Amino acid sequence: MAQLAKQADAKTITRLDEIAQREDISSNFLVQILNDLRRSGLVSSKRGKLGGYLLAQKADEISLFDIVQSVEPNLLDDTTVSEGSSGSGVNKAWKKAGAVFSAHLKQTTLSTLIEDEDTPMFYI
Repeated sequence: MAQLAKQADAKTITRLDEIAQREDISSNFLVQILNDLRRSGLVSSKRGKLGGYLLAQKADEISLFDIVQSVEPNLLDDTTVSEGSSGSGVNKAWKKAGAVFSAHLKQTTLSTLIEDEDTPMFYI
């Protein structure tokens, strides 16, 4: 998603193999992720020799929460149990941590993510 967001005009189609190479990820695995994102309406695709992928929405309209929900919807589910003598306390702590995590993902947009990459790095 960050690679697609880096296309300034949001109309430039990026080929699957370009994304895979830039992110050092298997094309087979990447196509599965992109299909999930496409089904969620976050990514559009074009077939053919000049085909590829592009964002379906503006980068500042897509939150990290949207992305996580698209590719790993069960990640943010409450899966804690409250059995045992310490279960209730653990459950309460995990629910609070999950709420904070979800809130942060909702506040962080894709454009924020790529803006952080543009910050110059100075080495001494």
